[in-house]
Amino acid sequence: MKLERTINYNFGWLVLVALMNVAFLLVFFLLLSSNFILQQGISVSMPFSRFTLGPQANQQIISITGGAVPAVYFRDQRVTMEQLGPLLDAAKREGQSIIIKADRFTSYQTVAEVTNAALEHGITSVSLAAAPTR
Repeated sequence: MKLERTINYNFGWLVLVALMNVAFLLVFFLLLSSNFILQQGISVSMPFSRFTLGPQANQQIISITGGAVPAVYFRDQRVTMEQLGPLLDAAKREGQSIIIKADRFTSYQTVAEVTNAALEHGITSVSLAAAPTR
């Protein structure tokens, strides 16, 4: 006499759980191995340089975009050259250094204007950012 179970067990869900586990681990490792953005803000295509400075403490970044009408961003907010002066005075009171991240297609005149504005407002440490060579 052959005995049969009244309840049939389906073990297909066990394979599905294992596949889901592998999928989540794969996504987890892909996220960890991806490049992280070190600085939030405005995307700027900087020129390349073989010389770099180490990380600067107590810094503020001024971003300048390229194009026909370049835009100046200070603390991720678009500002005009007239609005930049009081913001630079506040940065000087806080003892902050200025790093200028200018797009490689920005005119030299615009970069010089922003640099001169920072120096005129008493900022003693003004640096130009560049991307490391490939």
